[in-house]
Amino acid sequence: MRTPQIIDRSQDERFMREALALAAQGAALGEVPVGAVLVQDGQIIGRGFNCPISRHDPSAHAEMVAVRDAAQVLQNYRLPGVTLYVTLEPCSMCAGLIVHSRIQRVVYGATEPKAGVVVSRGQFFDQGFLNHRVLVEGGVLAEECGMVLSEFFRQRRQKG
Repeated sequence: MRTPQIIDRSQDERFMREALALAAQGAALGEVPVGAVLVQDGQIIGRGFNCPISRHDPSAHAEMVAVRDAAQVLQNYRLPGVTLYVTLEPCSMCAGLIVHSRIQRVVYGATEPKAGVVVSRGQFFDQGFLNHRVLVEGGVLAEECGMVLSEFFRQRRQKG
């Protein structure tokens, strides 16, 4: 897998904290706490958190919601030069979305051993058939991102 040099770790952490705040909003609604922001030229242009339960929409993952938001802001279905910050390693649906929307870079927090396709269950972005290459940086605030998820599921188990 390609591992580019970190462009600006402090910027990566700042935007990941924004994604974590969105994850908390989702958790407050009973959704799995995953948050995402899209950034262009240092400005957030899209925001989202997981909301498939409340929207009755299996595609309403944080990345999908944030990409839809950014596409409306830019009035373009392509998002070149944009970085996606997401608290959890993307799944196959979201990885496909990332390629189709031409996102330049993905920065994620925690790995997703069950369904993540960046490093955990496969290396989707390294597939030769893809017509767009995505730069990837994993593990940014990974411990914090993972703790949010662990705490959410711990509380859910306690409620029974």
